[in-house]
Amino acid sequence: MDSKATVLVVDDELGIRQGCRRALEPHGFEVETISSFKEALEKIGAGRYDLALIDVMMPDGRGVDLLAPLLKNDPEIVCVIITGYATVELAVEAIKRGAYGFIAKPFTADVLLMTVEQGLEKRRLSIEAKRVQEMELQAALLIRENEEMERLNQFKTQFMLTVAHELRSPVGGSQSLIRTLVKGLAGELNDRQRDILNRIEVRMELLMTLIDDLLALAETKAVEIERLAEDVPLNPIMLRLIDRYTDDAKHKNIDLKLDMTTDELIVQATEDGLEKIFGNLIGNAIKYTPEGGQVHVDVKDTDGTVLVSISDTGIGIAEEDISKLGEEFFRARNAREEGIKGTGLGLSIVTQLVDHFAGTMDVHSKLGQGTTFTIKLQKNYITPK
Repeated sequence: MDSKATVLVVDDELGIRQGCRRALEPHGFEVETISSFKEALEKIGAGRYDLALIDVMMPDGRGVDLLAPLLKNDPEIVCVIITGYATVELAVEAIKRGAYGFIAKPFTADVLLMTVEQGLEKRRLSIEAKRVQEMELQAALLIRENEEMERLNQFKTQFMLTVAHELRSPVGGSQSLIRTLVKGLAGELNDRQRDILNRIEVRMELLMTLIDDLLALAETKAVEIERLAEDVPLNPIMLRLIDRYTDDAKHKNIDLKLDMTTDELIVQATEDGLEKIFGNLIGNAIKYTPEGGQVHVDVKDTDGTVLVSISDTGIGIAEEDISKLGEEFFRARNAREEGIKGTGLGLSIVTQLVDHFAGTMDVHSKLGQGTTFTIKLQKNYITPK
């Protein structure tokens, strides 16, 4: 029984209306009574009813003619016909028009209560069935949308790979020609010409960096991690990266330091992937740290995982920007304001590779005080969900 259900009683007999009210209201039902066909038509559209008890015949109309407007107002309403002379023809007509059942006059309070409770249970089940059907429909739509999104992502990845590969060759050729001109191998240059070519060379270098990042990002998206994950020694990779960035650090008088155990650390990843992850993070730390600052790389062996932290004393990241790190082409506002060049793709590559290797990345930063990226990698590979 629904204690909040509203029952409509349409009957021209006062005794039936009063009897229904006395039988149902003590059980928590709200009961509204109507004495005529005309009044019922006027009120049906304005009210909300869960179940209707309708007299089969009234002086001004037939009860079965109320079924259509009731069901139009609420397709789940349960309609019960009250009759003293049920016939097969009447039953067939009423059921065809949407009646749930009949209750014969005279009826007891128990019979009425049982009929109402059964009707409301049918309504509940019908509403629940529709809800489940709607959920299944939404789930099917979501699956189709996800499939379409996956298809679009695959197209995007393939497009990025194609464009990056196609652009790399002509841009690289253009760089070589410009360097030839800058070196004076194709004739003497005046100062203005040399300055213009130097500016073009800088722009071409930025373009090549963007192409390389697009290529790396596309390759990362296309990776089948189950095929690529393997045991990789981390120590030699970190030593190579520190050696690679030592000159960049010295050029800015930055103290670049590595703390790492001499024990061999094996993680589940790929060598190329690890170089992209930590190469991007160390390179960024140096790029965004002013002259005379510090970049500290700390590698720790913990139970079941390896923690690699890259800390700097650079320009930092605003709190509202931290959650956006890893979005393609996103760059923090202060980085743009400082005029530091970048594509906004490096951390996208890092984020996706870390996720591919079932790792995690935490970021802690304060504006003007520096940033720490901490990468946790599994010693034993776990297939990501």
